[in-house]
Amino acid sequence: MPARLRVGISCSIFHADPEREVFRGKTLHYGEEEFCAMVAGAGGLPYIIPDLKDRSTLAAFVADLDALILSGGADVSPRAYGEAPLRPEWAGDPIRDAYERALLDAAFAHQRPILAVCRGIQLLNVALGGALYQDLPSQRPGPIAHRDNHRYDDHDHPVTIAEGSWLAGVYGPGEHTVNSVHHQGIRVLAEGLRASAWASDGLIEGVEAADPARLWVGVQWHPEWLGAEHPRSAARTRGDRLFAAFLEGVRARGRGR
Repeated sequence: MPARLRVGISCSIFHADPEREVFRGKTLHYGEEEFCAMVAGAGGLPYIIPDLKDRSTLAAFVADLDALILSGGADVSPRAYGEAPLRPEWAGDPIRDAYERALLDAAFAHQRPILAVCRGIQLLNVALGGALYQDLPSQRPGPIAHRDNHRYDDHDHPVTIAEGSWLAGVYGPGEHTVNSVHHQGIRVLAEGLRASAWASDGLIEGVEAADPARLWVGVQWHPEWLGAEHPRSAARTRGDRLFAAFLEGVRARGRGR
């Protein structure tokens, strides 16, 4: 049996809150259970990477990994792509932005494969020079609701996957159904990325590296919540297939290093 791959997952952050009953005034770094289970099920060892502040320590962490995953969560700050927040609630999380930018810089430097999920695809795009819609319903109204707070991950819509793309190698080209839990999205695609999936309203929902030598994959949906046990798994893209294909690609590139 091959050795398990070491896969780092960026953490979500509960910032210090003096009103919180538990861990009052303390900052919490955490990971989501299903995310870790998906990585482990695909043959990886999931490591939640804490925000250690020191960039050299974060770089050493990434250098010791086989791959990096950027997880979902808080909005990306518009200031990260040179804009002021249109509303206070869209100011995002600049602390997490800086932390994940440090992880990405290390992953680029050490040529580590990257899987970017939901917020992750947005942060990857911004880190490479792209820009986002701060709020899809107000800036890009259209026929598709990309978020439903009541249904949350039970909300879905179709995407079209481009023929010849990395995602097409996982699911096949054409239309597939994914969950949708976001209100921001890619407005300007960064150089170095190419789009690989779109919602029917034209919003980019999947990206990959323009250079095929790099394994960078981004999806706007949450594959970690699309396991076999989900009651609607037969009607949606199975997330375990994506994680398995990503780690297979990581392993193949590792043999060439």
